[in-house]
Amino acid sequence: MSIATHGATRGATRGATRGSGSAAPVRDGTLPGTWRVAPVGDPSVVELLEDLVREYTARYGNSFDGQPHSARVEINRYPPERFAAPLGAFVVYEEDGVPLTGGAIMPGPAGYQAAATPTQPPRRTAEVKRVWTRSDQRGRGLAAATMAQLEARAVELGYTHLYLTTGPAQPEAVALYLRTGYTPDFDPTHYPATNGAHPFTKELS
Repeated sequence: MSIATHGATRGATRGATRGSGSAAPVRDGTLPGTWRVAPVGDPSVVELLEDLVREYTARYGNSFDGQPHSARVEINRYPPERFAAPLGAFVVYEEDGVPLTGGAIMPGPAGYQAAATPTQPPRRTAEVKRVWTRSDQRGRGLAAATMAQLEARAVELGYTHLYLTTGPAQPEAVALYLRTGYTPDFDPTHYPATNGAHPFTKELS
């Protein structure tokens, strides 16, 4: 279901549906709020994704990866089941019931998977998607905390590597991924626009 459908009823359904199908909230010991795994239709996820649509629109207009489509089309391009166990997960961080940051993992591209060999275990790669922190909450380390939560969830689901991409108009995201141990699969010394999508990878321990 698209975020447009849920967004129209967010206020009316928040109390009734928040947490439906979600894992029990947990504290990580470093932040005052709670983390939980939620379905894509959860009101907190919808709220974060609507904010992400607005940001993508401001930064990219109606073009993604060189294709003419809107931010909302981009956000809704994958079916919700790809972000649910056993394939993936969507994690949300909340304080007093308000979503402040979150992100998701889903199965990664075929080219980043590998079967086991006599000398190497299988490579199972998840792709990180929809990492987002509310603009008024940036500078608190929430994005890095979200990445740590996603990495832990990926390990629980049996993934060995992570893959992600970000765009040339998101230098803050590039800095985040470099800072949290991701290896760029592009030349970061080039002017950002010449690289197009910026892919990164990370091996999970």
